[in-house]
Amino acid sequence: MVDQNIGVNQNIAIIPARGGSKRIPKKNIIDFNGQPMIAWSIQAAKDSGAFTRILVSTDDPEIAEVAKSLGAEVPFLREQYADDHSSVSEATAAALQQAMDYWQEDYKVVVQLMANCPLRDGLDIKAALASFEQHKRTAQISCFEYGWMNPWWAVTLDAQGEPNPLFPEALKQRSQDLPTLYCPTGAIWISTTEALLEHHSFYSPQHVFEPLSIRSAMDIDDYADMRMAKALSLTDSNQGSF
Repeated sequence: MVDQNIGVNQNIAIIPARGGSKRIPKKNIIDFNGQPMIAWSIQAAKDSGAFTRILVSTDDPEIAEVAKSLGAEVPFLREQYADDHSSVSEATAAALQQAMDYWQEDYKVVVQLMANCPLRDGLDIKAALASFEQHKRTAQISCFEYGWMNPWWAVTLDAQGEPNPLFPEALKQRSQDLPTLYCPTGAIWISTTEALLEHHSFYSPQHVFEPLSIRSAMDIDDYADMRMAKALSLTDSNQGSF
């Protein structure tokens, strides 16, 4: 822990961006609408006006240089949790500890912004933080409401194509009578620094979900996601759930 005489800075944004992406090589710095993918998350963090530090956590020197050119801070490379098996929460917790040690600063709140969520903006971040603070939460994970898909009717298929419903009772009900379901997205995850350092996960005890529009929540993992994100980027972010 840092010296208690050192002032406490309120919020730090951490953008995880490891270099080993497989489905889209160099995903975090690939072009998205004329900018490196990571540029959109860095700019959203800046636009929110909510952070003392905007830190990019990466193991890749090329990503580090791109991030620095865009105004983020990358004073060190990731020392651990850069493999395919570690959780992103573990990487962010480690980066948080590195930042505290490096700058000799303490932080009240850490906000994780995934670089592959380019459509979430500064207003989304401000709103998420306002909800977090208003409700005195310790951990908050962004999510979105399922749209045209109805997960209540999901099935698995055997080798012959015969369906096995995951929720067989739901098949007997009308879609409008079923509860709304939500899916987590990596757009905006928030935690007190104390909770993240203790649990090494944003899914710490008493975590809650906070809905975003499906547009802001868009999470790009493969080229099909990329095409959808580019289509969504053409929509008005202030119109309805999109």
